[in-house]
Amino acid sequence: MSDHAANAPSSSAPKSRTVSPDDPVPGVAHVVLVMSGKGGVGKSTTATNLALALSRSGYRTGLLDADIYGPSIPTMLGVTGRPVSTDGKTIEPLERFGLKMMSIGFLLEDPKAAVIWRGPMLTGALQQFLKDVAWGELDFLVLDLPPGTGDVALSLSQRLGVSGAVMVTTPQPVATDDVYKAVSMCRKVNIPILGIVENMSWFVDSAGVKHELFGKGGGQAVADFSEAPLLAQIPIDQSVREWGDKGTPVVQAAPDGEVGKAFMKLAEEVVTAVNAKADAGGDAGPVIDRSGGGGGRRRLPVSK
Repeated sequence: MSDHAANAPSSSAPKSRTVSPDDPVPGVAHVVLVMSGKGGVGKSTTATNLALALSRSGYRTGLLDADIYGPSIPTMLGVTGRPVSTDGKTIEPLERFGLKMMSIGFLLEDPKAAVIWRGPMLTGALQQFLKDVAWGELDFLVLDLPPGTGDVALSLSQRLGVSGAVMVTTPQPVATDDVYKAVSMCRKVNIPILGIVENMSWFVDSAGVKHELFGKGGGQAVADFSEAPLLAQIPIDQSVREWGDKGTPVVQAAPDGEVGKAFMKLAEEVVTAVNAKADAGGDAGPVIDRSGGGGGRRRLPVSK
């Protein structure tokens, strides 16, 4: 699928999430948070490949790097340009592979410089990346959140109608123990959990032997605790690191490989989870078919 086809204008559809009068992204149908209570579990890899998978599936998609202290999206997508403003009021997001994106990394003079900000400055920057970026009409805006349960997640829950969160973990208890805390925070601030991604689930060596290096069952345990589905188990594969370092995520570089297929399937599961929320009578509203007619391939909820 070409970039143009992947981002062709969708059928006119009302917003499907709850949009308040002061919502910063009223043109976005669904806002999906990729988060975890733990660092180093692969949130940025998951967010980037999920966003690209949604785009390749025909949805108009944006990706916001909400990890102000440790932005990874510029490297993972191989983008070094600087955003510009055509109207003097809003910033145009950068684009690659048909994906709109924004990151603090695009604004730093020195990519190796540290961002040393207190909480209010961080949340203010995030608010600007939502409100002052010309995202336009999108089906999905994926946010790559920083680890933990601090200012960013709390601010988003207060200022933005969120469709749901995808929680990322690795199998071992040192990760899941922190992810449980993130699940609990989501419950307290009313962020729906769409499901769980277990990353680095196993490794298959050259002889074809499967090794569960970080144990097993952690993702399912978090899913059971959160009462949400286990959306995907992503294996360890050297190509994920290699392609990410080259600025072409594995979904774009090798969509037919094992990991590429796993992320494409994850995108389908995320759409299904959003639809299930709508079918259950949540605030997402009824569901329409956006597959272009026939086959019932893809559906997107819209409000009445």
